[in-house]
Amino acid sequence: MDLIRIIFAILLPPLGVFLQVGLGGAFWLNILLTLFGYIPGIIHAVWIIARR
Repeated sequence: MDLIRIIFAILLPPLGVFLQVGLGGAFWLNILLTLFGYIPGIIHAVWIIARR
């Protein structure tokens, strides 16, 4: 299941974070990072998925 989340994190970072933690603070932070730049959103999403 983590592989699917990582694929979603690369394609659409907030979706990968949402599948991992739901609508928590990490999700909203990832949306903000993705709006500022796609790469920071991907890095944050993969980090959240790998950490848990």
